[in-house]
Amino acid sequence: MEVRQLAVPDAYEFTPRSFPDHRGLFVAPFQEAALVEAIGHPLHVAQTNHSVSRRGTIRGVHFADTPPGQAKYVYCPRGALLDVVVDLRVGSPTFGTWDAVRLDSVDYRAVYIAEGLGHAFVALEDDTVMAYLCSTGYNPAGEHGITPLDPELKLPWPSDVTPILSEKDEAAPALAEAAAAGLLPVYADCVAHYEKLRAG
Repeated sequence: MEVRQLAVPDAYEFTPRSFPDHRGLFVAPFQEAALVEAIGHPLHVAQTNHSVSRRGTIRGVHFADTPPGQAKYVYCPRGALLDVVVDLRVGSPTFGTWDAVRLDSVDYRAVYIAEGLGHAFVALEDDTVMAYLCSTGYNPAGEHGITPLDPELKLPWPSDVTPILSEKDEAAPALAEAAAAGLLPVYADCVAHYEKLRAG
């Protein structure tokens, strides 16, 4: 398993080895030992999510109140997508920074998104599947979003697709509006939460 830290601190890309043969292919997109070595603690999986998206569908930018927040480990078992992580933590040295990774059913790369970071993706093909391992269950009162079309963020959505958004994502505030409303996670709170997880 190859591991690479993204430009957004506390987010990582994981690239597993694939083993094709005459029967098909075997790959392990999630390997706990590699994750623990990268982030310093295991991922408690409280819920798994599965989404299927048409080409052009954008989901996000989503985040949760931290603590407890919701860490995610995501990969694409079918199709292809562009996965985007945004640093939404107020006070972070990289606040507003984003990074993007292509996830697909060729390389089976995965991305880990720590609590407090924003997450979004765009489906590059029809019937693209995203699989999520989540550290906490669904908590609608603690989950929020910012618009993925915020012109200040300049997220790298492909110019050759027409964005398809949910009503909720269309109505989400811009980053500056969310910050002014006090909706965003605080960097110091997130760091303290990560340290608590590492301490066990």
